[in-house]
Amino acid sequence: MNRYFLEVSYKGARYAGFQVQDNATTIQYEVEKVLATLFRQPVSLTGSSRTDSGVHARQNYFHFDMEINIPQKVVYNLNAMLPPDIAVNRLVPVKEDAHCRFDALAREYEYFIYQSKAPFLNDRAYFFPFTLDLPAMQAAAGMIMEYTDFTSFAKRNSQVRTHNCTILHSEWVEREGGLTVYRVKANRFLRGMVRGLVGTMLQVGRGKLSLPGFRKVIEALDCSEADFSVPGHGLFLVKVEYPDGYFTEKSQD
Repeated sequence: MNRYFLEVSYKGARYAGFQVQDNATTIQYEVEKVLATLFRQPVSLTGSSRTDSGVHARQNYFHFDMEINIPQKVVYNLNAMLPPDIAVNRLVPVKEDAHCRFDALAREYEYFIYQSKAPFLNDRAYFFPFTLDLPAMQAAAGMIMEYTDFTSFAKRNSQVRTHNCTILHSEWVEREGGLTVYRVKANRFLRGMVRGLVGTMLQVGRGKLSLPGFRKVIEALDCSEADFSVPGHGLFLVKVEYPDGYFTEKSQD
């Protein structure tokens, strides 16, 4: 049996998230449907990182197994059949025990905010027309790295064994075009975690929540204390990171 990683990118506006759901159109559903048509058999995908409704990805992965050797020209065929808001970037043969979720070392997200009306950003960033104290938000972003238990930023019924995450990077940056961006990298994320962090830090930026108050939200271990109100369309999964040489091991066998 041959195992393959499928690297995808997508605009999540039309989808109810990444993973297959009953009575909802998702990224996984669309890709599995096209694979089944192409190979004339059901193809079950395992995803690397679940994204919520409306969330985008510049890079995400699936893996799947197939008895046949798949040529690279399949990437062209898949893209020709997929909707325009989903793209397959590459198909990578990997070892039989490779796992796109469990082998990933880290995930990196960015959340985009703009404060002046911009018609070309309204489906890819959050319009937040308020004055923000960026140094205070930066201090809050740094504070996040002091903690590992993020129960306060996990939506209820997340169904995980642990709420511990190792935050590797956390900062706010200003970019061209009037964008303010929160960049965060961790070994794993909880359901709704990035949006909860962003929404709560925006309260710090508006002066509605002090830095000591932000620390109390983290330490409360209670999701009712955090603000999850920011929309999904401002959030991008930017990168899924694997060990060095991970994608060359198969060719070296």
